[in-house]
Amino acid sequence: MPTVKLPDAELYYEFSGPEGAPILVLSNSLGTNLHIWDGQIADFTKHFRLLRYDTRGHGKSSVTPGPYSLAQLSNDVLHLLDALQLSQVYFCGVSMGGMTAMFLGIHSPSRFNKIVACSAAAKIGTPESWNARIDAVKKDGMKAVASAVIERWFTLTFRTTHPAEMARMQAILENANPDGYIANCAAVRDMDLRDSLTAINIPALIISGTYDPGTTPADGRYLAEHIPVSRFFEIAASHISNIEAQIVFNREVLSFLLA
Repeated sequence: MPTVKLPDAELYYEFSGPEGAPILVLSNSLGTNLHIWDGQIADFTKHFRLLRYDTRGHGKSSVTPGPYSLAQLSNDVLHLLDALQLSQVYFCGVSMGGMTAMFLGIHSPSRFNKIVACSAAAKIGTPESWNARIDAVKKDGMKAVASAVIERWFTLTFRTTHPAEMARMQAILENANPDGYIANCAAVRDMDLRDSLTAINIPALIISGTYDPGTTPADGRYLAEHIPVSRFFEIAASHISNIEAQIVFNREVLSFLLA
């Protein structure tokens, strides 16, 4: 099992695609794992060597004591790149992975050619809303929040017409480690990038789902207005648009990265 040892943890990763191609790192959302990107592999590996990893507290990566911070999750990425001797890469993240993309763009721009932040915002929710979710998982486990989260991740139409995909995503979420999930909830809860976005001096693509209740198109436009070199694209989907609108998502991301 390919893992990189961090100072206090192990990070699981997988490579896909041709050796020698430019590296594109893909970062998962809260409560999922690297398989959230399965629908991107065929298209993206035509141009890139993909490096997918399970964010700390998720999948096959270590679950260390929380709470985590966005700085901690971003430093994990830098340790991963260092361990694999990758000096400069492209980076694409969805939801929490999108926040990681922006944090890396702010604090470590020299390591990244371009970044993509999908379903992201400079500040998400309130401490009260995040603490309520944390308390629910502490009390009753992941099943206490899974159904409500899935309803926010995908539109009703997509949920109705793609039952197999919904079953897969529900299983991933319900089987997420509750301690890792809680620790990562704290990282998103405490994140506030509103005063730092202008420091991103590399090209950025911001993708927002038209029907996303958590990170709205208004949130995405705010990011694009404050990141100096950025492009905004609104996609007809809810929160996990790389799954719900896979064809359009893949096209727009590749168009941006290859331009």
